[in-house]
Amino acid sequence: MKKLISLTVSATLVLSSLSLTVGMSGNKLTGIDVVSAASESETPAKESTPSKTTTPSKSTTPSKTTTPSKTTTKTPSKTTTTPAKTPTKTTTPAKTTTKPATPVKTTTPDVKKVENPYADGVYVTYGNAYSKGTEGAKVTIKDGKVAAIELLRTSPKLIDRDVRNNYSGLWNAYETMKTNLLGKTQEQAAKVDIVSGATRSSNGWKMSVDRAFQRALKAKAKGVTYFAGEHMGVDPEGKYMVFVTFDATKRTAVKVYPLDASGNAIEEANLTEAQAASVKAITAELLAKGTGAVSPKGQEAEYKAAVNAYWDAEQNAKVSNDSKYIDGFYSAYGAARDKGVERADVYIRNGKLVDVKLFRLGSNLIDRGETAYAEVVKANAPMTAKLLAKGSYIANYSDDVDAIAGATESSHSWNLAVERAFEKALKVPGKAKYFEGTFAGVDNLSKVLVLADIKADKVSNVNVLLFGADGKLIAADKLTEEQKALVAQLNEGLTQKGANMTPIVGQEDLSLAARAAFADLLNNASKTQGNYKDGTYTAFGDAYDKGTNRADVTLRNGVVVGLKLYRVGVNMVDRGASAYAEVVRAIPILTRDLLFAGTREQAAKVDVVTGATSSSTALKTAVENAYKKAEINESYKTAYINGIFAGINKDKSVYVMVTVQNNIPFKMEVFYLDANGKIKTAEQLSADEKTVKTEIETPTTEGSLHKYGYRPAAFGETDGVKAVSAQVVDAVKNALENAGR
Repeated sequence: MKKLISLTVSATLVLSSLSLTVGMSGNKLTGIDVVSAASESETPAKESTPSKTTTPSKSTTPSKTTTPSKTTTKTPSKTTTTPAKTPTKTTTPAKTTTKPATPVKTTTPDVKKVENPYADGVYVTYGNAYSKGTEGAKVTIKDGKVAAIELLRTSPKLIDRDVRNNYSGLWNAYETMKTNLLGKTQEQAAKVDIVSGATRSSNGWKMSVDRAFQRALKAKAKGVTYFAGEHMGVDPEGKYMVFVTFDATKRTAVKVYPLDASGNAIEEANLTEAQAASVKAITAELLAKGTGAVSPKGQEAEYKAAVNAYWDAEQNAKVSNDSKYIDGFYSAYGAARDKGVERADVYIRNGKLVDVKLFRLGSNLIDRGETAYAEVVKANAPMTAKLLAKGSYIANYSDDVDAIAGATESSHSWNLAVERAFEKALKVPGKAKYFEGTFAGVDNLSKVLVLADIKADKVSNVNVLLFGADGKLIAADKLTEEQKALVAQLNEGLTQKGANMTPIVGQEDLSLAARAAFADLLNNASKTQGNYKDGTYTAFGDAYDKGTNRADVTLRNGVVVGLKLYRVGVNMVDRGASAYAEVVRAIPILTRDLLFAGTREQAAKVDVVTGATSSSTALKTAVENAYKKAEINESYKTAYINGIFAGINKDKSVYVMVTVQNNIPFKMEVFYLDANGKIKTAEQLSADEKTVKTEIETPTTEGSLHKYGYRPAAFGETDGVKAVSAQVVDAVKNALENAGR
């Protein structure tokens, strides 16, 4: 009978931080606590923790200091204080020797802990809403204080907005407010100073934190149902935004706005006559009946969307929000097979799905995009719409009713991925560390695919498949006898010992690849959300007047699983073999070494290539910047990455370099290009080009935001200057996009 791998708690903790690289030395993988089912009876010995049980000096009760002999013999130095000595320290006054217990009783009132009125947990709350969105905070409360906090500035759809798309006064406010709110009690947080230039948002964040504390109270104020104020909600399909004003007990006003294709509210003045009539009727019905609003015939879909938006606003307003889930971003996988797997990236709010993106991964577990099967590509949009209309995954999924025609298997798998994402979001997770089902893992060099079943945190039916030189899986009937023997050994080794499998002599490279793929499999099956979004990110290193360096980085579970490096010219086009010879030589070396390193921390330690030091450094910086773009929760919100970033306009006639310091653009340089993509000399510039160049390059106060660093627009008093400035601003916007988080 095959042995099963039982994954203990310590295994989970170690595996969650494993690199998937095959170049990692074996001893870095052997610390994983993976034992066979047959040896599970040995685990209690691992759980005995002497340091936690041999602390007699902290107790005056002899029975607590005489813990089992196993612990006292291992750490004699910690058990030399005998119980007999303890009373002498607490009963030294002569008057108390006749009644030793008395001193203990008289000292306890001084150290008695006042009961914490707040329940520890993570709370997502919002300030008062307005048409451009609202401020919010994801607050971790522990022991009555802010233990961790993420500040939110939402779009009208109530999804945390990309920082650089917020107004510039916020860019420096995030870090300051976060720092000042951390560690504070409810009373202390209320007294935190606002940040100049971000008054409204600072107050909104403070209100969000205060509401988080109110929601965390174990005993809520009687007769108070809502946070008094104006609250907003949006339906998952993005049809309506609804504002509801509440006092402590009831709604007092309702406003309804249809949303355009970009998710922005359509103001009353811009409504069609039919829209205005519909909005008026929906508003009256919501004000009168709330979620009990009844639709007239033929308007069911519109009323359903509006009611969902109202419900969302009401949940945001409730002091006691009973959602089982923590709002935020979550990603999960569906049912794996040798042809690949589906992935879903979702946003959850108030227990509802409010945004979802669906992916079809190939056998190498990298997104296939438009190259996936045609029926699967066609199924993506209708499946997305179906899930958003549901506001969740589909329970009791039915092939006849729910599956998208021609893509039944992928539809099932996408639905399962969304269901698993919801489970990741649970406030009170189950005991299991892993989902149940079939999961896949691939090493970051795509040499080995491992498939396995997991049930009750135990792995079985391990199946190793090898990739050929063409990047495709080698069919079982195409394996050589040597490969068949190797696969059989790898299957047996992973089944018995998991990532602790001993490398096979003569096949160390593929053995390490198999172990890394197994670790990837466990990460894909884990119920814990990682720190980075999977996907491909394009990022740049520092630019100069001859071009810049670019990296296209594909990440999975925080590990580099795909990498392309480029040396681009001032036209932002890959120079290929025409780049400097040393750079051309360095790129494949760096690509190999960075892939071999795998993780963010190890990539930073990769050596530069001799003869191409500056380009090597810039390419490493580009990889680091890709990680910054992929972060789910930034350590603090910033609009831009520090460095020098290049951009070009659409017709490739202008090249701009933007310097970012303290996460804001403060310096810009403009270069005009000729028809051959070469920088024009000063003598070749027209008067209009010089005028625009001077305007853009005029320095601002050191460290302050450049006047074209925030929502730049074309300028000029003549048609010539306006035309040139439009081209330059186009390049500036491109550079800012490349610099953005």
